[in-house]
Amino acid sequence: MILIAGGAGYIGAQTNKLLNQKGYQTVVFDNLIYGQREFVKWGEFFLGDLADKDQIKFCFKKYPIKTVMHFSAFAYVGESIIHPAKYYRNNVLNTLNLLEVMREFDVQYFIFSSSCAVYGNPVELPITEGHPRKPINPYGRNKFMVEEILREYDRAYGMKHINLRYFNAAGADSDGEIGECHDPETHLIPLAIFAALGINEDVKIFGTDYPTKDGTCIRDYIHITDLADAHLKACEHLMSTGRTDSFNLGNGDGYSVREVINAVKEASGREIKIIETERRPGDPPKLISDNQKAKKILGWRPQYQDLKTIIETAWKWHSR
Repeated sequence: MILIAGGAGYIGAQTNKLLNQKGYQTVVFDNLIYGQREFVKWGEFFLGDLADKDQIKFCFKKYPIKTVMHFSAFAYVGESIIHPAKYYRNNVLNTLNLLEVMREFDVQYFIFSSSCAVYGNPVELPITEGHPRKPINPYGRNKFMVEEILREYDRAYGMKHINLRYFNAAGADSDGEIGECHDPETHLIPLAIFAALGINEDVKIFGTDYPTKDGTCIRDYIHITDLADAHLKACEHLMSTGRTDSFNLGNGDGYSVREVINAVKEASGREIKIIETERRPGDPPKLISDNQKAKKILGWRPQYQDLKTIIETAWKWHSR
């Protein structure tokens, strides 16, 4: 059985759905602070908090867990700068709680939802897994610290793991069952869609003076269905080989903030009011992945490779 910590969230829920479709037994462990109970339609559900080791132990006693996927983390870069203590407690200390219970129950396989934020400002593009890891905000440092903890757990205790370094997760489930639903919402695509739907009055562009083609930040967008498929393949690879590794998960293409907003305009057929404002701290100008390693070793191939298709799935889910 696979434990999915944070499996009621956006990416965890999509992964849980795919694992069950492929015949795996799962248990979702989530405190529902940010997760959506209605997203957990597959497998078992355990209401619990990683801050409470007794709750984690009870879950491990109840279910025959062999592998853990860890999605549970606070993920707002701006908030991490304002409230770093909150992020270190939840994203680092609570992960240690989970790892210690895994040791107690002799569970040796761990799939970690890491982030391209571990790289910081890129010194070369596209970013490979060998790029220096120099995070520039507390959120990125959280992910970096957990990667380092996992490296030591492998060395000392033989706990094998895979770090999956996401670029920008986007889109919605093609069946219409799971979509991006954060409170508060800070991600560009849903915010642009909210402006198109009239839920918000406008969408903000943070910084128009970056050294990019149109002055706005460039990001690499990866569909949640492709992220879920990568987790499945990483899990199968880890269980069959027992080899610790790290992989970038992105499309390998970059799109600017203006290009994303224009794509939402096209998908919705509506105008969007734009407010240009100052840069946010901790935003690198460009983040584009090199995903060749995941393709070669995991046999992974993104199915949603163009921005237009990714945004169309998001538009259909939100507008419905």
